[in-house]
Amino acid sequence: MSTGPARALTYPLLVTSGTLAVVAAWVPFADIDQLSALAVVALAVLGYTAYQLGLAFGVLPTGLVATGAVRGRRVRQQYRLVSRSWLEITSGDRMVWQPVFYEPALSTLTATELELTGHSIQDGNTRFYPSGRARTTEPTGKLIDNPSRPAEPPSYGTPRRLILDIQPAIGAPLVGLLWVYVMNGGLGAFVATTTVAAATFTWLSAIRGSDPS
Repeated sequence: MSTGPARALTYPLLVTSGTLAVVAAWVPFADIDQLSALAVVALAVLGYTAYQLGLAFGVLPTGLVATGAVRGRRVRQQYRLVSRSWLEITSGDRMVWQPVFYEPALSTLTATELELTGHSIQDGNTRFYPSGRARTTEPTGKLIDNPSRPAEPPSYGTPRRLILDIQPAIGAPLVGLLWVYVMNGGLGAFVATTTVAAATFTWLSAIRGSDPS
């Protein structure tokens, strides 16, 4: 079955839209300093999202130089609060790790032959979308291998993914306190900064290709 970008990229783009909505919601209540900060956050979100989409669609190079048929398998990385999917790709005597946006087919992907072009990674009709640059060293943390036998792809809803991605937002109140301390704001400034920081931390997890499995 063919899988398009909607399947792999809908969730991170949904979180991006939600983050920008949170930023926009505070604009009517912001003073000039707060407006400047909100503008910086919005530009950072838009800029990094555009960069990630450029990598995903092959507009920007990921550093994956092999082309043609190669051996590949999926591993899941668990490092602190970070969980991501990687394709471990072998071409000749060279091995690289390419992070990809999660889609259910990854959870059941056994060692297989992948087709690489300068712009895409395919397993038959299924396309995997890079979520960062490839690396030649093993990703930090615990790497969990896929089952050796095919199985039915799981389904993870948006609420589960948000619960996992919002974990780094535990530090958002500290950002709010720092803003109040530096800018001499009140309760409203604290609440605004905390919610914007929490949304931004959640977005950063999603746009880097978090793995809910």
